[in-house]
Amino acid sequence: MSFRDLPKVELHLHLEGGAPPVFIRGLATEKGLDLSGIFTEDGGYAYRDFDHFLKVYEAACTTLQSPEDFRRLTLAVLEESASHGVVYSETFLSPDFCGGGDLEAWRDYLAAIEDAADEAEAKFGITLRGIVTCIRHFGPEQSRPIARCAVETHGRFIRGFGMAGAEMMGRPGDFAWAFDCAHEAGMHLTCHAGEWGGPDMVADTMRDLAPARIGHGVNAIKDPALVETLAEKGTVLEVCPGSNVFLGATGDWAAHPIARLRDAGVKVTVSTDDPPFFKTTMTHEFDMLARTFGWDEADFAALNKTALEAAFCDDETRAAVAKKLETT
Repeated sequence: MSFRDLPKVELHLHLEGGAPPVFIRGLATEKGLDLSGIFTEDGGYAYRDFDHFLKVYEAACTTLQSPEDFRRLTLAVLEESASHGVVYSETFLSPDFCGGGDLEAWRDYLAAIEDAADEAEAKFGITLRGIVTCIRHFGPEQSRPIARCAVETHGRFIRGFGMAGAEMMGRPGDFAWAFDCAHEAGMHLTCHAGEWGGPDMVADTMRDLAPARIGHGVNAIKDPALVETLAEKGTVLEVCPGSNVFLGATGDWAAHPIARLRDAGVKVTVSTDDPPFFKTTMTHEFDMLARTFGWDEADFAALNKTALEAAFCDDETRAAVAKKLETT
């Protein structure tokens, strides 16, 4: 049985990371860029390990040079997501890649992305909201103008602030200024932690940045006391099993801790992270969870409920998405 047509809510998707390889290859050709080294013979993305993945990711992003490029990217990503039953998605957007952190340039890129999101909602029935992210390995100082970009464009579409990138660079508290800035402006917070770093990285992130959600967070399983704290606080984990397995962060599917975390009372959701890079889709995620842990439609309905409750959208949008989940 495939769960392709089951409606889904996804909270952890990098917009550039969702770019189909054929789309990036086409943009590279249009712009006369030679990116042949980042593709496999069968047309996928080619990289050796996580650090190399970041380099390939950033190389792919060099094709995205204008607001129009990001408008086209958004449509391509949302069409693919909708084809796998996603009715609501939140995507990470970095002004570092959209205007180099300049506020006015970021506004132009954001307008194009938001326009494409509205078009995709009308065409494909998928609702998109954005989370501005600073890039950890760009350093704490660079996170400050990114936080300002987030605060200045916070509204209907931009709902939250977070951080992605190489998790082992620095400590969470190094970025406290940016998170405090966003929090004081009333923005929702999330942060990548515990994908590669140990439980201490999750604990430090919770203490120093106080996000409502943690991106990945799977290594929390190594500390029973931390798992208990996550459950007590109601902190939501944006778990990306296919990504974790593909990169070797957790072992194979049978060893993945998502079921143990959920059984311990931790709120978990399921997402694809950078789907074409990790050869996954939301359909594949649901199918593998069913095959590995015996989860069924009731389990997935509960996952959707948790994800929608944790979504950063406004109440009107949440109610509209809830109706899609019920009627579908």
